[in-house]
Amino acid sequence: MSQIDSLPPLSQVIATHGIAAKKALGQNFLLDLNLTARIARAAGDLRGVDVLEVGPGPGGLTRGLLAEGARHVLAIEKDARCLPALDQIAAAYPGRLTVLNADALEVDPLAHLTPPIRIVANLPYNVGTELLIRWLTPPAWPPVWDSLTLMFQKEVAERIVARAGSDAYGRLALLAQWRCDARIVLTLPPEAFTPPPKVHSAVVHLKARAEPRYPADAKVLERVVAQAFNQRRKMLRSALKGLVPDLEDRLIAAGIAPTDRAETVDLERFCALARLVAG
Repeated sequence: MSQIDSLPPLSQVIATHGIAAKKALGQNFLLDLNLTARIARAAGDLRGVDVLEVGPGPGGLTRGLLAEGARHVLAIEKDARCLPALDQIAAAYPGRLTVLNADALEVDPLAHLTPPIRIVANLPYNVGTELLIRWLTPPAWPPVWDSLTLMFQKEVAERIVARAGSDAYGRLALLAQWRCDARIVLTLPPEAFTPPPKVHSAVVHLKARAEPRYPADAKVLERVVAQAFNQRRKMLRSALKGLVPDLEDRLIAAGIAPTDRAETVDLERFCALARLVAG
């Protein structure tokens, strides 16, 4: 493994500071600095960019982001055991790393960031999906961030990029693909991590679009999609029952057969239905 900076190897950092991964915090540490640098590069040219990182742990990805030229990294870490290791990185990159000892679900990072902003993280498994949905559903669009480069369990990553008709297709795919261009850029086996999880992982890159792919009111679309997939095996005339009067007429007007199931309906037709429901 090549060194990307003058700091100690991550295995040594973990041993020195006693940072054993905690299952309760959804921690699985990626120790190969070559891999963390690849993830950082997947976010594009970071020069002149502020980066938000959630769950840096001992700082492998943090080091990759800084070594790849990020103007400033804001790292939000809930586990206080990791703070001495992150302070060591901050000292090696003066003025370029800010660490907040906080829960990412409870803190507003914007006071510490200056656009352009990208979000890059090996997200803790237990909060990853919730954070993604928050980032995809801000009050206004386009969002404050330009792109998201995020590691998830491979199953979750496949749900983000899934197409209509596949088993993985659902609410997450529609929310992501309505406003972003999403693709899987890296897949990692369990043995890349310490401790190894039981599943493969994958990195997804989501580039924010200036405008959603098809017009629709965000809240109406979210409500339609959530209700449709809440009972995904039901025909839509049953799954969406009570959503709006004359439901079957509106389904047909959107190009959807009332007997279709949610998993067969593509994004364009869901957006058309959302416009008809709103109207």
